[in-house]
Amino acid sequence: MRKDRGIVIRIKRKKITRRKLGKSDDKEKKGEKEQELEFEEEVEEVTQVEDETEQTEEEVEQPPEEIIEEEPREKGKTVFPGELIGTCEEFAPRSGTYVDKGNIYAAVSGIVKINPKELSISVSPVTNTPPYLQVGDIVIGQVTDVKDSVALVEIAGIKGKGEREIVNADQAAIHVSNVKDAYVKELYYEFAPFDIVKARVIDMRNMRLTTVNKELGVMKAYCGNCRTVLKIDNGKLKCPKCERTETRKLSSDYGTGVI
Repeated sequence: MRKDRGIVIRIKRKKITRRKLGKSDDKEKKGEKEQELEFEEEVEEVTQVEDETEQTEEEVEQPPEEIIEEEPREKGKTVFPGELIGTCEEFAPRSGTYVDKGNIYAAVSGIVKINPKELSISVSPVTNTPPYLQVGDIVIGQVTDVKDSVALVEIAGIKGKGEREIVNADQAAIHVSNVKDAYVKELYYEFAPFDIVKARVIDMRNMRLTTVNKELGVMKAYCGNCRTVLKIDNGKLKCPKCERTETRKLSSDYGTGVI
């Protein structure tokens, strides 16, 4: 486009060079001037059209902005139980994880996955790993000691997850405030050493359990005098051997063996 504009200008200069300064008719001078003006106007119009064409070409050639859609992220990192995979400030822990002191750890061997919408993190198992505790699990354990405010429980299994060894099972505790809905005067009236209890996990950090439910509580109790298994007699626990009566926070499944 610029080359054509240069040719028009050179033609104009040739006409100016060939002009004679001698005597000439006024009409011819006027005609030449008018012709020169027409050439100048034509050059300006061509130049204007060329500029508009160049702008149009630049606008067409400019590539459109790319729209980048955020895709769900997946770390894809393989981890083993106990490996640190994040913190509670970054993500909400989901399946296959557990929390300790604000840190999120893998509870199973698998692949780390992140949900960017929920800002959550999970571990997808890739092998048949031993069971691990999570908040909400129903567990079976044995009372090892009873103190003023807590009953200590050694967890033996998780309901619905077989009898395999639990990965993250530590000694748990049932606080006096998590025994039942009613007021508890003395914890010794609710639990005793060697009792088999069914409880629900409510806190993984401090391994807290609760028996606040009619299905939760003592499943099997032993006489404090002769260690005989206590039987329910008229709504009370009674030793069939020494006829001693005792009290417990009983599960509705007491004596049935049903977990």
